[in-house]
Amino acid sequence: MASKDAGKTASSIDAQLRQLAPGKVSEDDKLVEYDALLLDRFLDIVQDLHGDDLRKTVQDLYKLSAEYERSRDPKKLDELGNVLTSLDAGDSIVVSKSFSHMLNLANLAEEVQIAQRRRNKKKGDYTDEDNATTESDIEETLKRLVVDMKKSPQEVFEALKNQRVDLVLTAHPTQSIRRSLLKKHGRIRNCLSKLYKTDITPDDKQELDLALQREIQAAFRTDEIRRTQPTPQDEMRAGMSYFQETIWNGVPSFLRRVDTALKNIGINERVPYNARIIQFSSWMGGDRDGNPRVTPEVTRDVCLLARMMAANMYFSQIEELMFELSMWRCNDELRTRADELHRSPRGDSKHFIEFWKTIPSNEPYRVILGEVRDKLYETRERARYLLAFGVSDIPEEATYTSVEELLAPLELCYRSLCECGDRVIADGSLLDFLRQVSTFGLSIVRLDIRQESDRHTDVIDAITKHLGIGSYKEWSEDQKQEWLLSELRGRRPLFGPDLPKTEEIAEVLDTFHVLAELPPDCLGAYIISMATTPSDVLAVELLQRECHMTQPLRVVPLFEKLGDLEAAPAVVSRLFSIDWYKKRIDGKQEVMIGYSDSGKDAGRLSAAWQMYKTQEELIKVAKQYGVKLTMFHGRGGTVGRGGGPTHLAILSQPPDTIQGSLRVTVQGEVIEQSFGEEHLCFRTLQRYTAATLEHGMHPPVSPKPEWRKLLDEIAVTATKEYRSVVFKEPRFVEYFRLATPELEYGRMNIGSRPSKRKPSGGIETLRAIPWIFAWTQTRFHLPVWLGFGAAFKYAIDKNKSNLQMLQDMYNQWPFFRVTIDLVEMVFAKGDSNIAGLYDKLLVSKDLWELGDRLRSNYGETKNLLLQIAGHKDLLEGNPYLKQRLRLRDSYITTLNVCQAYTLKNIRDPEQSTKLKRTESNTSKPASAELVALNPTSEYAPGLEDTLILTMKGIAAGMQNTG
Repeated sequence: MASKDAGKTASSIDAQLRQLAPGKVSEDDKLVEYDALLLDRFLDIVQDLHGDDLRKTVQDLYKLSAEYERSRDPKKLDELGNVLTSLDAGDSIVVSKSFSHMLNLANLAEEVQIAQRRRNKKKGDYTDEDNATTESDIEETLKRLVVDMKKSPQEVFEALKNQRVDLVLTAHPTQSIRRSLLKKHGRIRNCLSKLYKTDITPDDKQELDLALQREIQAAFRTDEIRRTQPTPQDEMRAGMSYFQETIWNGVPSFLRRVDTALKNIGINERVPYNARIIQFSSWMGGDRDGNPRVTPEVTRDVCLLARMMAANMYFSQIEELMFELSMWRCNDELRTRADELHRSPRGDSKHFIEFWKTIPSNEPYRVILGEVRDKLYETRERARYLLAFGVSDIPEEATYTSVEELLAPLELCYRSLCECGDRVIADGSLLDFLRQVSTFGLSIVRLDIRQESDRHTDVIDAITKHLGIGSYKEWSEDQKQEWLLSELRGRRPLFGPDLPKTEEIAEVLDTFHVLAELPPDCLGAYIISMATTPSDVLAVELLQRECHMTQPLRVVPLFEKLGDLEAAPAVVSRLFSIDWYKKRIDGKQEVMIGYSDSGKDAGRLSAAWQMYKTQEELIKVAKQYGVKLTMFHGRGGTVGRGGGPTHLAILSQPPDTIQGSLRVTVQGEVIEQSFGEEHLCFRTLQRYTAATLEHGMHPPVSPKPEWRKLLDEIAVTATKEYRSVVFKEPRFVEYFRLATPELEYGRMNIGSRPSKRKPSGGIETLRAIPWIFAWTQTRFHLPVWLGFGAAFKYAIDKNKSNLQMLQDMYNQWPFFRVTIDLVEMVFAKGDSNIAGLYDKLLVSKDLWELGDRLRSNYGETKNLLLQIAGHKDLLEGNPYLKQRLRLRDSYITTLNVCQAYTLKNIRDPEQSTKLKRTESNTSKPASAELVALNPTSEYAPGLEDTLILTMKGIAAGMQNTG
C-alpha cells in the first residue's frame, strides 16, 4: 500500500516532528521515529481512500499547525480556519476524523516508546515515568524499605500481607474511545513494538508492516462515534471486560512477582493466598446519584451479570486445573472425600453421572475438582436464568452461596499436595486459582450503591408525615438524630404498604428491597453523596433496617464541597460518640472525600489543602474513639478532578491517613490507561501496592507550622478569587456556555448519566465531568489554575520573604510539590491563544472583556507558578514529557480550530461562514457516505459528526475527558 513517495514523505514528516521536539531529549529516543512511521502509513491510507487532494489538505493543515506551535502567531490560526471553512461537509468529517485518528496513533507511539525505555532501563535507573517520585517498583520499594529505611524484612512482610487496596471502577465512563477501537489500537501497538525488535527478520518485518497498515486502516474505517447512549448495563459489561482480558490473570501474575521480591529481601514465605492485598469494587449499575437510568432492576441485573461471569470464568479455570492435577498420591482427608464423591456423585442429570464415570478412582484430585466444576456450572446457570427470566429451576442450595464454600475443596487439595511432598505443584496453578477466588469472590467485584442525601431525607420526611408527627425536613439536626436513634434502638416497623409514595420515594425504597434480596457478598458500601450531617448517615441505617436488610451495607458519607469537608471531623466525631452507632460499626469506619465537587466549589488549591487538613482531623477523631478509619478517595482522571500520577498521589497524602488501608476510584479513561493491556495492569497493581506500603512504613514529612499558616492564608484568597469569577461574576455562566462546547457535551454519548444533577440551575448543578471537559476542550483549563495566581500574588505582595518560603515548600513538602507540578503540567497542555479564538468566534462582543481578563490572569498565574517552582520554562525538568506534549500539539491545534468554526456554524448558521454542503461528486463517495451516517441530525449535514470527532480527538490529545 505504501506510495512511491513514502520515503520522502516520512523524511519530511520526521523533520517536522523533530523541529517540534525540545533539544534535551536523548539521541536514542524513538518517539519521533515511531510517530513518523505511523503518520506516514496513515497518510498513504488517506490517499488511497480519499485521493491526493485530501492527503495534501491534511498535510497542509498539519504544517500550518506546526508553524503555529513554533511561532504562537494567532494569524496562523486564521489561516487554519480559512482552509477548514473551505471544505465541504464530507471532507470536513474526513479531516477531523483524520486528525483524531492521528492523535490516537501518536498516543500509541508514545506508549510503545515508554514501554521500550522501561524495558531497557537498568535496575535503579529511573527516568521520567520510571522516576522514583512518579513510579512504584515493588522490588525496589521492598529493598529501599529494608536497606535505606532500616525496616526488618519481617516487618515489611507483615505490613504487606495485612494491607488492603480496593480499586473501585466507577460509573463515570468518560472513555471517549469506543471499545472496538481500543481493541484495534492494541493490535497497532503490538505491531509497532514487534517492528522495532532487534532480532526481527526481513520477512517478519515485511509481514508486520502490512499488518500495521491493515490495522490502521481498520481503525480509520470504524465509526468513532457512539450513535446511541450506553445503558448502565453496557457500562457494567465494558467494565467487566477488563477483568476477562487483563485483571483476572494479572492478579496472580503480580502476586508471584511480590513473592519473588519478598524472597530477594530474605523472606521465604509467599504472600498467603487469602491475604487480599488487592481488591476490586464497582459503581457501574449502583451509582444512582442523579442518574434516573440506574433503577433497582438495573442494580439487580448487574449483580447477577457479575455473578454469572465469575462462575463462568471459574468454570473454565477449574477445567484446566483438573487436567493438571492428575497425580494419585494424596492425604487421608482428601482420599476419604474423593471416595465419598465417587460412590455418590453430585448432580441429577445424565450428563453429570456420565462425567463422573470418566474419572478414574486413582485420580482423587480430579474427583474433588469435578464436584467444584459441577457446582460452578449450576451457579452459572442459576444466575443466567435469573438474569434472563427472573426465575430458575436450579435451587440455591445447589450453587455456591459463599466464597468459603468454593475455597474449601481447593484448600483441601492444596493441603494434600503439600503433605505428600508436592508443594511445588501446589504452588503452581492451584495457588493462582486460590488467589483468584480470594481476590474476586463469587462476583468478581463488590457493587457499591451511591445515592444523594436529599433523596433519603425525602423518604424519611414522607414517613414522618404519614405517621402524623410532623415534617422531618423542618426538624433541627438534634431532633432528627434523636428520633432516628429512638427508632434504630426500637423494633417496631415504621411503615407499611399504605405509605404514600412519589416515584422518587418508591425508587429509593425499591432499591433497598432489591439489596435485601441480593447475595450480601456481591455488595460493598452504601455511599451518601453530598453528606453534611450525622442524620444523613443514621437515615440510611434506618432505611436498611426497615427494608429488612439482614446484612446491612457499611454506610459511607461522602464529603464533597468545601464547607462539608470543613465540617466532616465534627460530623464523624458525633457519630462515634453515639453508643448505638459505635456498636454498629464494630471499630471500623470508611469516609469518602470528593475531589471533583470540592474543586468545582472552591478551586483546586483550596480544595486540595482542605482535603489534606480534613484527613488529618478525621484520623485524630478516629484515634480518639479507637476506630480504624479507611479513607476513600474519589479521584477523577483530570487534574481538576484529583487526577495525577498514582505514586505521587499516595505518597503526598498526610501521614497516618492510609495505614495500609486505601480505597480509590478508577474512573473513565483511567480504567483503560490502567488495565487496557497486561503490562499496564501489572504496573497499576504494582503502583498501588508499593506506594501504599511505602506510605505506611515511611510516611511523608508533615508541613512546618509556618507553611500551614501561609497556606491557610493564601487558600482564603484563592477561594475568594475563584468564587468571585465562577459564582459571582454576573455573566460568567453565559460566557462559559458560549466559549466552550459544554452545551454540546451530551452528544458524545460517553455515559448513561445526565450532565446535570438537576435539569435546571447553573454551574452549581453541573456535574464536575462536563465542567472540566468543556474547559479542557478549549485548552484553557480554568478550573485547575483559577485562584492560584491571586493566592501567590497576595503572599508575595504581603511579604517578599514569602516567595522563598513558597519555594522551600515546593522543594521540601511532597503535597505542595505535587500540587504545583500538576498545575504546571496543565499549563504545558494549555494555550490561551486557542481559548481566545473560541472567544472571537463564539462569544458576544460585550463579553470579550471578561475573556481578556481571564486570559491575562492565566498568563500571570503561569509566571508566578514558574517562579515558585524555580523553572524558566514549563516542564524544563521533564524533557520527555515536554517532548510528548509538543508532538501532540500540532494535531490538537487543527482540531481546536475546526471545532471552534464548527460550533460557530452550529450556533449561528445564518450569520456565520457555512461549511459547504456535500455536492454530488462520484469521486468522493466516502465523504458522502460519512455524512449519511447521521441523517437525523438537527444540524446542517456533517456538522454534528465533525463536532463530535473534534471533541474525541482533543480528548485523545489531552489524554483527558473529565
